[in-house]
Amino acid sequence: MNFLRTLYTVYGFLIFCLSFLILFPLILLSIWIPDMKKYGRKINRFWANLYFLLIFKPIKIEGKAYVKKDQAYIFVANHFSYLDIAMMGFVPGDVVFVGKSSLGKIPLFGYYFKKLHIAVNRSSARSRAEVLLRSKNVLENGSSLVIFPEGGMITQNPPFMSHFKDGAFTLALEKQIPIIPVTLSYNHLILPDQKSIRLHFKRGKMTFHPAVSTQGLGKESLQDIKRHCFDTIQAQLLKDNGMNI
Repeated sequence: MNFLRTLYTVYGFLIFCLSFLILFPLILLSIWIPDMKKYGRKINRFWANLYFLLIFKPIKIEGKAYVKKDQAYIFVANHFSYLDIAMMGFVPGDVVFVGKSSLGKIPLFGYYFKKLHIAVNRSSARSRAEVLLRSKNVLENGSSLVIFPEGGMITQNPPFMSHFKDGAFTLALEKQIPIIPVTLSYNHLILPDQKSIRLHFKRGKMTFHPAVSTQGLGKESLQDIKRHCFDTIQAQLLKDNGMNI
């Protein structure tokens, strides 16, 4: 079994690299041609679908009907695995990711991420301010944001999450944008955050929850909204992992 899992891991890594390299010229065109970046992000979604198909990893998606067409959202999800970013490629519409700046150091992928998405250095106040400004511009242009509000793969005990940071919820309240909580139920089992990286055979699951309205609400509602989103995602994680409490 260990040999098969190692073989599957190598295969998954090779497919990730090869599929990205095949699509990379189209991504470059979308970056270099003015006003084409949203098409580059469409390629992003196509790549996610293609990748999971090629590694024989079916993804069960629930609640997609909660995502309305032509509506900008802030999507917030739990973050336990490197697989999370790829799986959030299933989010419909034009979606910009907010991710850590270290992604920008990955050859080719880093260039693509910095040009089509938003990279943040959380240890830099200047970087955080720039990210906030760019995020506001994204929402004002009608696109959605994907944010992992734990601030990275922080927890040492998945499926229990670490506490959420305020940023995504502050932004949603300021711009009066609805929030959609998203649960990624099994990625910590499929590709655990461990030194010895192994891709497991388990099927994936992604759940979109009902949108949380921020219309007419102010900063006084921040903690209530943050708590609601946290509790919604955490409850789904416990349910799907057989840990109802």
